[in-house]
Amino acid sequence: RLGDLTLKITDGTHHSPTNTPSGDYKYISAKNIKSWGIDLSQVTYVTTEIHQEIFSRCDPSKGDILYIKDGATTGIGTVNPLDEPFSMLSSVALLKPSCGLHNEYLLKAMVSPAFYREMRAGMTGVAITRVTLAKLNNALMPLPPLAEQDRIVAKVDELMALCDRLEAQQADAESAHAQLVQALLDSLTQTSDATDFATNWQRLAEHFHTLFTTESSIDALKQTLLQLAVMGKLVPQDPGDEPASELLKRIAEERAVCVSGRRSAKQAALPSIDPAEKLFELPSNWEWVRLQQIISVSSGDGLVSTNMKSDGGIPVYGGNGVTGYHDENNVDNETLVIGRVGYYCGSIHFTPTHAWVTDNALIVSFSEENLYKNFLFWLLKGTNLKEQENATAQPVISGRKIYPIVLAIPPLAEQHSIVAKIDQLMAICDQLKTRLSQARQLNGQLADVLAAQATS
Repeated sequence: RLGDLTLKITDGTHHSPTNTPSGDYKYISAKNIKSWGIDLSQVTYVTTEIHQEIFSRCDPSKGDILYIKDGATTGIGTVNPLDEPFSMLSSVALLKPSCGLHNEYLLKAMVSPAFYREMRAGMTGVAITRVTLAKLNNALMPLPPLAEQDRIVAKVDELMALCDRLEAQQADAESAHAQLVQALLDSLTQTSDATDFATNWQRLAEHFHTLFTTESSIDALKQTLLQLAVMGKLVPQDPGDEPASELLKRIAEERAVCVSGRRSAKQAALPSIDPAEKLFELPSNWEWVRLQQIISVSSGDGLVSTNMKSDGGIPVYGGNGVTGYHDENNVDNETLVIGRVGYYCGSIHFTPTHAWVTDNALIVSFSEENLYKNFLFWLLKGTNLKEQENATAQPVISGRKIYPIVLAIPPLAEQHSIVAKIDQLMAICDQLKTRLSQARQLNGQLADVLAAQATS
């Protein structure tokens, strides 16, 4: 048992003493214990009087084992590298190895998965779970001869160094892979020549199964597909389609005679679109617009959490989906919503019929006869709506901020074609992600079986 192999097992003070950024003796707690040693970047200090009281029962020396036994980081341990006395909090256990025990072997045994499972299985406490000193004393520990302990430590260090090199190589490979994927995707969105575009697309297609092998690469592909869609490069144009200029005229006429029943953000007159704001060459029958020309936004209802329930028939939508429920109907139709503030600022989603929308979101109003709602969804999703007043404030969206954004609008018929193609391609991307997840699960199961066989 661990208590038989050590000269002492104890812990630091159980009373949090006054500790300050400077003082007589270092004061070490769980936050300072790392697998690589002791992190002194935020160490605090105690007075000599306090230190002497703590040190009388918990006297760490260089080479002793320091082991976190309380809280979320339980199980992290290190060999004490400090050749000076210091005080400790009770969240850290002190173990002094006997002369027949290699301290590095003891540490490696204590941070092994088997020992960790044994310690976690019996942790006590409510607010903060902890491993007791009694449990540490009684813990079983395999003890090889001292010479073999030395060989085990040397072999583990050798293999861990190899793992570190493999991990670094993997990180380099993943970084190079991500850069290659992004470069090839950028070649699609940045080319203006149809022949070059076809060549770049063919090159991407030929190496598809070696390029899109990670979730991040598939996410990058999704973003590129969305960008191609709003640039008019995802589906071919039909010269017979009614030009977008005509639907914009109808939208302008509607807005001139129709007054929305909702409280809308103030729409000030905006300047005409400058040539520098036109980021790519428009396909035939497309038109540049400012966002204010095609939508208006209004704040959701001032519904707060105290008015909501955890369950019920009427969902309440906030910045990114359902945030609660209410008893009474409010919105009667499917509604396009933009997250207005905080982490979900700029997120786009639809509410179902019979739903509430909180003031954490903006309700989007538009001409459904002239704009296909699903195309508008993807158009907004592919546009960076998030803005931030300064480096410290949380992101906030308002009509005043998003109305000047310049976008390209296709004919109504092409809007439907674009959405059909996006839906098809996004479904394929989601299938790729599912297969990746399933492959990882199978690899993990295989690794567990092989590991179990190797250690049985």
